[in-house]
Amino acid sequence: MSFYTSLSGLKSAQTDLSVISNNIANSETGGFKKSNTAFSDIIAASANSNPNTTFGVGSSVAKITQDFTLGPIEQTGNALDVAVNGEGFFTVVNPLSGDTQYTRNGAFTVDGDGYITNAQGSQLQVYPVDSTGAISGTTLQAVQIPSTNAAGADYSGVSVGENGDVVATYSDGTSETLGVVALAHFIAPTGLKQLGNATWAATGTSGTATYGQPGSNSYGSLLSGALERSNVDIAEELVSLITAQRNFQANAKAIDTATQISQTIINLRT
Repeated sequence: MSFYTSLSGLKSAQTDLSVISNNIANSETGGFKKSNTAFSDIIAASANSNPNTTFGVGSSVAKITQDFTLGPIEQTGNALDVAVNGEGFFTVVNPLSGDTQYTRNGAFTVDGDGYITNAQGSQLQVYPVDSTGAISGTTLQAVQIPSTNAAGADYSGVSVGENGDVVATYSDGTSETLGVVALAHFIAPTGLKQLGNATWAATGTSGTATYGQPGSNSYGSLLSGALERSNVDIAEELVSLITAQRNFQANAKAIDTATQISQTIINLRT
């Protein structure tokens, strides 16, 4: 029995090591959120067992939770590098599959068709606006920058304001608000499904996304010319790595001891 008890501990420690290793590997991944492993003990006892003599038979991984605390903000100076200073996720849609994804990585660029996209080509979603720049609807849409304005002046640049205004400027000195960035909020963000590339998808556990304008209610404001880095603390992860390694070694030693005891008993019986 002790062999299998230690084996469960060995597997749990191995999972912990894998999670920590993934955190360390993504310490420089923009918008990445670290994960933590939670364990639970296993008790095997019948209803008639004496509670004073009941002992555990190992451990298991209860859950692996994501930590959505804010990562360090790095100034880049690029107009389309945008960080969320507080709560909320950018919403992007893959134009080929139509899949909606959520991210904290605000490294955006303008593609050849004038759409604002992330590194994977998914398009940033915004609220539509009227001619005065005020939000005119709640149905999100991709923001596309016209190559010329109504006067025929060429596009010269784009910026994102603290309140989410996406403003295009033109060679004649005029500007036009194309939309307002919509930030998504979830009642249980730890229930989001990881998709890779620092993006997530909504699940039944996370709940559906609710949207708001940056800087309003509980939504964070936007910082243009900045990016949110990974929230992995290398020093903390290295300490956790040592702890997990010691846990792994201790369980391995317990298995070795149980094996030696079993062999001794077999030898005595023969």
